[in-house]
Amino acid sequence: MSIRISGRTSHVAANGLKHHLLTYAGGNAGDVLILPGITSPAPTADFIAAPLAARGFNVVVPDLRGRGMTDAPLSGRYRLIDYAADVAGLILELGLSRPHIIGHSLGARIAAAYAAEFCSDDHGMLVLVDPPTSGPGRGTYPTSRAAFLEQLHAAKRGTTAEEVRVFYPKWPTRELQLRAEVLASCDETAVVETHAGFNNEDFFALWSVLKRPATLVRGEISPVVPPSAAAELAVANPHIPIVSVPNAGHMVPWDNFNDFFKILVRLIPRAQKAA
Repeated sequence: MSIRISGRTSHVAANGLKHHLLTYAGGNAGDVLILPGITSPAPTADFIAAPLAARGFNVVVPDLRGRGMTDAPLSGRYRLIDYAADVAGLILELGLSRPHIIGHSLGARIAAAYAAEFCSDDHGMLVLVDPPTSGPGRGTYPTSRAAFLEQLHAAKRGTTAEEVRVFYPKWPTRELQLRAEVLASCDETAVVETHAGFNNEDFFALWSVLKRPATLVRGEISPVVPPSAAAELAVANPHIPIVSVPNAGHMVPWDNFNDFFKILVRLIPRAQKAA
């Protein structure tokens, strides 16, 4: 990899799979787990993880199942409950203490599923960044399966930062290059079946039972959590705050990192001993 990543690579067995992790040693501010999106292997979160570690947090970023160097399970095992069970297993195996969980897109859905299914009354801060609000009776995910596969196949043939820029014109060059280098590690079955889940698994069923501490962070101009969906979310669970990042679409931290990170560090409390 030509882009320098500051996280330390390791592997751990959990929920029947071998998971690859990037870990960032911080200090005594607390544990943070970052869950990336559908085609975002762990290195793509380096630009979020590294500054959090600099603020004293111990950060873990896994390759989700079927991405990067984490095992790809058999077909049919890319449901939200499968991903959530991975998170539960990783937290147990790593000995994380009520970690704050930052999930983007698919990762936000996974964080919600983990909290709802495994620890509804005892979790750290959940930061759900632009979770897909598509699902049964709510329309389809705005990026088509064909668009995902077009990018994936280009990566497997060998792509460049400039070719990736066509899809993400607002991104910094470093992040474009990084995506060009790691996207090919995503298993096609993982992408296809997870994309189907965006349309046949209902995020609102998870959202409605979530308890604080949690916040949903959306891109102000995101088609994934448009204003109409944000309004419906606010009614479905009025206890969870919803905040918007200006000048950001669905890829919130990539589109406007400065405003996103300002919000993020206000949301994630430091451990009492670090105060």
